[in-house]
Amino acid sequence: LETAAALTAARRDAAARFERAVTEELGRLAMGSARVLVAVTPVEPGPHGADEVEIQLAHPGAAPRSVAKSASGGELSRLMLALEVVTGAGALDGRAVPTFVFDEVDAGVGGVAALHVGARLAALAAHAQVVVVTHLAQVAAYADRHLVVRKDDDGAVTSSAVTEVEGAQRLGELARMMGGGASAEGLEHARV
Repeated sequence: LETAAALTAARRDAAARFERAVTEELGRLAMGSARVLVAVTPVEPGPHGADEVEIQLAHPGAAPRSVAKSASGGELSRLMLALEVVTGAGALDGRAVPTFVFDEVDAGVGGVAALHVGARLAALAAHAQVVVVTHLAQVAAYADRHLVVRKDDDGAVTSSAVTEVEGAQRLGELARMMGGGASAEGLEHARV
């Protein structure tokens, strides 16, 4: 029981730091009014302590709820990115994780929110290798390296290829992703 009480105290301390750090990240991801809370609820003591720990999301005017019940698809993607930035970049304990792979972490977001997602991915990339699968130019524009996956089908066989694009090719790909294609306007928009 003494060990469980010490573990509960440590969990509550870590929860408070975690809540502040993740909520701050959400502000950078266009979710400034949302707050992350960590509920440390007493349960019957067992081999893992005497608590149940749950990450919750709170919106203004609404009670905190389980992330699974309260986050939309886009919010869940951004919450996961915030969690990775906080825990992976060593914001809490100084340890870094070497590689992250995000498969469409930007699902359900666009516009300015997508720019924020791209910026936070770039911030995470300052401490780790980050591989991102995206269809959004706002996110892809932050990449150090831009790889394009192309699928071809000759009617009998489907094949895929991955190529790196740089310089004018990359600009053209960003323009294509934005829907502007290779037009002068599309290329200028991608350049900006």
